[in-house]
Amino acid sequence: MSQSWPLILSRGELTLRPLRYRDRNRWLEIRRFNRDWLKPWEATSPFHSEKDLPSFFEMVNFHNREGRAGRALTLALWRGNELIGQITMGGISYGALRGAHIGYWIDQRWANKGLMTEAVTTLTNHGFDELKLHRIEINLRPENEASRRVAEKAGYLLEGRRPSYLHIDGDWRDHLVFVRLSSNN
Repeated sequence: MSQSWPLILSRGELTLRPLRYRDRNRWLEIRRFNRDWLKPWEATSPFHSEKDLPSFFEMVNFHNREGRAGRALTLALWRGNELIGQITMGGISYGALRGAHIGYWIDQRWANKGLMTEAVTTLTNHGFDELKLHRIEINLRPENEASRRVAEKAGYLLEGRRPSYLHIDGDWRDHLVFVRLSSNN
């Protein structure tokens, strides 16, 4: 694995970097502002309530541990000094699979401007070029047309449907799986 933590990636107007403790107020504000907009697409737990979620500091510590270990790369999206979203390359697996999956969210005020496609493309390229991954997936709800456009514009192809794949917005939901394969290996 050829990476160091904290990982910082830049492309155009975007910078992708791990959240820091001092980002807490901005992150909480953007999440509060976008709560209703993101709710239909947010992962939930079938066993825990929102009250059981980790604190911001616990979340940052977890993401940093996972990043240092090379298991998941969770990065905040910044446009200048403005936090506009978050992206994760998780489930990173080496060995015979050499794969991962990407998940993301963006502030609705910055949606439909091509910025998330730029972020997905940047992280995908990092996965293929630096981590030498072979396969990266994006799993999304069939109803999420905006997310589908991001995946397609970033070069991902529809592979199929996964029934009851993830617990989202309080229930097990079907997902479409989009895939990109590396042309390098």
